[in-house]
Amino acid sequence: MSQITNNLMQVKQRLKLAAEAAKRKPEDIELLAVSKTFPAHNVEEAMHAGQIAFGENYVQEAVEKITALSKLRPSLSWHFIGPLQSNKTKEVAEQFDWIHSIDRLKIAERLSTQRGEFPELPNLQVCVQVNVSEEDSKSGVPLNKAEDLCNAIAKLPKLTLRGLMAIPAPNPDSNLQRQAFAAVRKCFEQIKEKHLNDIDYAFFDTLSMGMSDDMEAAIAEGSTMVRVGTAIFGKRDKISV
Repeated sequence: MSQITNNLMQVKQRLKLAAEAAKRKPEDIELLAVSKTFPAHNVEEAMHAGQIAFGENYVQEAVEKITALSKLRPSLSWHFIGPLQSNKTKEVAEQFDWIHSIDRLKIAERLSTQRGEFPELPNLQVCVQVNVSEEDSKSGVPLNKAEDLCNAIAKLPKLTLRGLMAIPAPNPDSNLQRQAFAAVRKCFEQIKEKHLNDIDYAFFDTLSMGMSDDMEAAIAEGSTMVRVGTAIFGKRDKISV
């Protein structure tokens, strides 16, 4: 058994135990394998071990990888999870299935228009990124601005609003870490409740939060998708893109 296969098994077991501890169903939480900086053959190895959803942070690297694995495309789901610049939106609109990191309307409008240039493609699934810890170094809108951005995005063609994404600041205190995730969940629930009968919110079901070091806390607070890289692929070298 390869190291990636073994790591995937361990992460899935962690997910299962965390879900059970929170009295949730493991199948209600999707595992997104963050493959940024790792080569295409590692993605293929993970796919053969049963993983189908992969997250990427850097557009150029991701597009090269997606192209290299084009023969596997029907079996894979590609998620863009990093900050997105305006001059990179077209590649994301064409190549990805999901984007988790929309933090301003201008980016959403460009993605909507550019996805429309590919009528054969289904809607791009999108999440609004919130900056729950209010870190200057992190992208995302404040929690109190999330609904306004969601409302604007929900009406755009070729995009389907799915939910919220967050990357809270690391905290060694597990209770404080959970409080950050809980704040995002509360925001998500308030938006969902307010728009329960709004057709533009028909697929608003996703809380993308939790990574290798804090996935248990995120799952305890309602995460529906955890983004795990290091625990699956190992330590990564920093790259500049």
